[in-house]
Amino acid sequence: MARSRKVTVSTDAAGHTAGWAETDLAPATAPDSTAAAFFDVDNTMMQGASIYWFARGLASRNYVTTADLARFAWQQLRFRLMAREHAGDMSLAKEAALAFVQGWRVDDVEHLAEEIFDEMMAPRIWAGTHQLAQRHLAAGQRVWLVSAAPVEIGRVIAARLGLTGAIGTVAEVRDGAYTGRLVGDLMHGPAKAEAVSQLAAVEGLDLVRCAAYSDSANDLPLLSAVGRAVAVNPDGALLRQARQHGWEVRDFRTGRRAVKIAVPSTAAAGLVVGAVTAGLALQRRRRAG
Repeated sequence: MARSRKVTVSTDAAGHTAGWAETDLAPATAPDSTAAAFFDVDNTMMQGASIYWFARGLASRNYVTTADLARFAWQQLRFRLMAREHAGDMSLAKEAALAFVQGWRVDDVEHLAEEIFDEMMAPRIWAGTHQLAQRHLAAGQRVWLVSAAPVEIGRVIAARLGLTGAIGTVAEVRDGAYTGRLVGDLMHGPAKAEAVSQLAAVEGLDLVRCAAYSDSANDLPLLSAVGRAVAVNPDGALLRQARQHGWEVRDFRTGRRAVKIAVPSTAAAGLVVGAVTAGLALQRRRRAG
């Protein structure tokens, strides 16, 4: 049976939009049409941040310099340690996302994301989390990634892992290129829960029968929106909430490795804010060319 893919965009009354790509897969059992699972990406499905590894891949291809990458990493660490998620920070994050994609062609970004996933992201997929996702697929349920990263990157990761699709930050596209404007807001915090609710309405999902997996307290709205919440490699705040609510906890980190991985597991806003350096560097290279 041939595998097909479709892209659907849904907009709510407030103008917030969630984009996702859906890949039709033949489940091992009869399809369970009302249950699904939603997985955060950064430090839940993957060690570290997907957009950071994407930037590393760009640096290895001389799209950005080592200095640009160092500043990018510093932004991630600063936002992680300071836990800054005020309105001004989110505004900066939105501007960063625009700078990162403006002028790029969608097919170029997707092609680069495929190469960089195979090179840098695939070895950092948590095998345990991937197995959890595969269990849902084997039960006939669909599985979506939910990430603040651009939806194009999420789609590539989902396709490579054999998952249903991805929900992510959506950038406006015109004539196959990014305009520099976002469609809706960053896929972060409450926006994830809103997007999943929209998807559930479109797909006929019963959220009480659905599961969500995340490492961060930033995703409490998403975890609280479903019937089964699972904390994966949780940060301290999420671990406390999981214990309070009796949620399942899965930790695939061990010893010093857990401490090491916790640093690049940034707040979603911080991840995208860090991307502005790479975006500006790319713009400088275009002008120089």
